[in-house]
Amino acid sequence: MARPSPYPAELRDRAVRMVSEIRPNYPTEWAAMKAVAAKLGIGAAETVRTWVRKSQVDAGQRPGVTSEEASEIKRFKAENAELRRANEILKAASTFFAVELDRPSKRS
Repeated sequence: MARPSPYPAELRDRAVRMVSEIRPNYPTEWAAMKAVAAKLGIGAAETVRTWVRKSQVDAGQRPGVTSEEASEIKRFKAENAELRRANEILKAASTFFAVELDRPSKRS
């Protein structure tokens, strides 16, 4: 499980907006990300880069799995795991009952 971000969503959105706004003032996008991270007190510029990339994927500007798709995949994986557990329980139960039915009756 991913741990929750120590940064509020508003700060992440602001950082992404700031990178796109100040990008023309810097020689590279990375330089703009480093500047935004420093201005907003974000520990690492890599954090800002991750937010920007995720935003670009979600907006369809970059290939990749969107946040919505990732959430859906995570939900499907959890559901699949639960169904597999249920299936194993049902297999064990059917084996148990099949053995019980095959035993000769103790009645006379």
